[in-house]
Amino acid sequence: MRLDLLFDGVDAMQLVTRYESLELHTLDEEETGRIFELSGVPARWRSDRLVLGLRSRSGAGYVQCLKVSALLGGTNVLGPDDPSESVDVVWSLRG
Repeated sequence: MRLDLLFDGVDAMQLVTRYESLELHTLDEEETGRIFELSGVPARWRSDRLVLGLRSRSGAGYVQCLKVSALLGGTNVLGPDDPSESVDVVWSLRG
């Protein structure tokens, strides 16, 4: 069994190559504002966006996106639109 994170509408990201024991977390208002400024997203769009922190023993980063979903679907490597294997959304968050 595998849990995949699907980030929709990604505007910006800073990631490490590998995450061990990944945790998603929210960022404080100051850090979120800094990321919005760096990515150039206009102020009028910011309320529709998420900025999520990713951290683990192997590093940290962030993803700025419209939506994130956790998918439980086994070995599917082609994504949720691949008809050869069904996936279940177990969690989702939208900006």
